Formats: sequence, structure tokens, C-alpha cells
Amino acid sequence: VQLQASGGGLVQAGGSLRLSCAVSGGSGSRYTMGWFRQAPGKEREFVAAIRGSNGIAYTADSVKGRFTISRDSDKKTAYLQMNSLKVEDTAVYYCAADSSLILSSIRQWSHYDHWGQGTQVTVSS
Repeated sequence: VQLQASGGGLVQAGGSLRLSCAVSGGSGSRYTMGWFRQAPGKEREFVAAIRGSNGIAYTADSVKGRFTISRDSDKKTAYLQMNSLKVEDTAVYYCAADSSLILSSIRQWSHYDHWGQGTQVTVSS
């Protein structure tokens, strides 16, 4: 399974970006898709995830109401719509996938088997 993340860039605070994560080499419907981010000097943190089995989405409190995770109908591309961006959202964003996650592990980056290459999001003040 390969993941290809795209859509990062430089945006002013208050702006929007949409990240995409394309899945290839596997059955998209089986996978829980997640987005994580890592800022310089900080640990990788959970942003959002959407389950393959039922489409239920989970979002970190720090981005709730601003970020939305979704996936297309064939489940081979996941999206992270980021609105009202803040300077503190600046980070490298990674998409991840796993076919056997249990609910209690969905926010734990170490439980995901497959990772994309990361895309830089920079929010300027």
C-alpha cells in the first residue's frame, strides 16, 4: 500500500487549505485513514481520522470546528479540509492508513502501518 499526500503550502492565518491522500496498491474501503502532524521540536500528534468500516470521523480537540476529514466514494482518497488556519497549525502533515485498527488506537500514530511522505503546511501571521 502506498500513500501520496499533497496540498500543503503557505497560507495566511485565517485562510484555508485542503490536503489529499491518495491510496494505491490496496483496497481503499478496508482502511482507516488518519492525518497526523509534526511541528519542529514537537512530537507527532493526531489531527483526524476516518474509519473504513463505517465512515465515522474523529477530530482532535485542537482543530475541531476548523478541520474536516472526508474520503471520496471509492475510498481511495482521503481529504483534510483546513479552515481558519492558525500559526500554530504550522507543521508537516502526514497521512496514514491501517486495515486493522481498533477504535482505542485510532489516535495513536504508532498503530498505523502505512504512511505517506508528508506535506508542509505553513501558516503566516
